[in-house]
Amino acid sequence: MNLRQLSYFCAVVDAGSAVEAASRLFVAPTAISMQIAQLEGQLGAPVFDRSTRPMSLTATGRFLYPRAKDLLSQMRRLDEEARAVAAGNLGWLGVGFTRSAIFSILPAAVRRFRKRFPDVHLDLVEQLSEHQPALLRRGRIDVGISRYIGEFERPADLVHTVLFEEPFVAALPATSTLARRKSLRAADLGAMALIRYPKDPQSGFADLMLAALREAGADPLPGHEAIEIHTALGLVAAGLGFTLVGASVAEANRPDVAFVPIADLGTRATVVAVTRADASPPAVQAFVAALKEGRGGPERPAPRRKSRAG
Repeated sequence: MNLRQLSYFCAVVDAGSAVEAASRLFVAPTAISMQIAQLEGQLGAPVFDRSTRPMSLTATGRFLYPRAKDLLSQMRRLDEEARAVAAGNLGWLGVGFTRSAIFSILPAAVRRFRKRFPDVHLDLVEQLSEHQPALLRRGRIDVGISRYIGEFERPADLVHTVLFEEPFVAALPATSTLARRKSLRAADLGAMALIRYPKDPQSGFADLMLAALREAGADPLPGHEAIEIHTALGLVAAGLGFTLVGASVAEANRPDVAFVPIADLGTRATVVAVTRADASPPAVQAFVAALKEGRGGPERPAPRRKSRAG
């Protein structure tokens, strides 16, 4: 099927008849009929019940109509935005982010950026740190917000701007006895199951989380694996174990999870803005500045180290 077929199909449904749809579209009724016939031939089933007057939709037609309307609306919006960008009337900036950024710097950065650049469209793409370099190189995003544990490296074609470093805290069920502590030691977590995240074959974040706990003297029980941090915190709230999150995640989070500092866990998380080295348009610079402003700290050079992300 193609967009013309879907457009004519929706026009007939909206107008109530092929003749009225043809009049609204300024085309011959035979053109409408031909496109509908081709659509039905490709689907292998009729979309209209022609035994009734006026025609009614078949089960296939009822399934197709709302989805076709959504697709056509998206195409119109894409066309309008692409033309506006081409004419210089609308800017576009793709931003990739790890989900933990939702809890800390991303919302405020978006607000600051939109206030200064109201005509730049922000396309926010949720993506793990490991997948952001490929999106940057393809031009799908212009800025990536990544989180690393321990050492990481900087490829020559990408620029890493450190936004902040932070300790990890234990995310515990609010009903846990440990949740009432002001701080704890890693060994205190040994009797609990560790909920690992993200569940992704390219991510080493979960393994590094476990390694950091073991280095600090904890050997937690194996627990569930979650695809992303929201799910992990939901499993914690359900009493299925604990997990580690950056301290910034704990600043604005759910009341059924307690966030307790771990006194002897020295491993820290580093949050960075990643951009392409070959170009730095004003909008990219402005968004990175908005991210840095959110933590109130100066830019720090990122070390060239072995990559581990989450």
